[in-house]
Amino acid sequence: MPFDLPPMTRALLIANVGVYLLQMFTGQLLVVHFALWPLGPDQLVGFTADGAPITVGFRLWQLVTYAFMHGGLSHLFFNMLALFMFGGQIERLFGERHFIVYYFVCVLMAAVAQLAVIHWFTGGYYPTLGASGGVFGLLLAFGMMYPQARIISLYMPIPLPAWIVVIGYMALELFLGVTGTQAGVAHFAHLGGALGGYVLIQYWRGRLPIKPKRVLMR
Repeated sequence: MPFDLPPMTRALLIANVGVYLLQMFTGQLLVVHFALWPLGPDQLVGFTADGAPITVGFRLWQLVTYAFMHGGLSHLFFNMLALFMFGGQIERLFGERHFIVYYFVCVLMAAVAQLAVIHWFTGGYYPTLGASGGVFGLLLAFGMMYPQARIISLYMPIPLPAWIVVIGYMALELFLGVTGTQAGVAHFAHLGGALGGYVLIQYWRGRLPIKPKRVLMR
């Protein structure tokens, strides 16, 4: 892949790394305020040094801010690797404005999916963080736009057509999410990000009942 990344992809990479460095210096402060917390009343998680209560809870801005935070160096590395691999290609194809709209639609849909799954199915009260929803949207877009391009997945270290890798990843995420065999990973957020990307691409192609002002891609 070329190293001369287009501006929006480069900005997302810098922002994610920058926020992770802030997390390292501020401890859990950013998680308390900017990770994606479940719907419902705030929860008490502790007290400050002077005895003031520390509460966490859902805030509207968390639908975006959670996607710039990560739970560890490996979490950050793999998300940024995928953003580097696929973001530039998709930004060049979509253009800067449509790329950034696409990315954040995927981020928002991933958040909505995660909130819904926690609220109606899994329960629990824990934060969600990471760029994976946007990254899975980019992976989905790459598979749709370049289906025959050869890529190597983490689970199958041989070159395969992009459409096979994408379908394989989505099937694996669905299996892991339904069975709960990989706890601590927001599988349905990943799927929500991919679904949001798919719907937006189909809208831009003019294939939904609601049509864009002009068809942007085929």
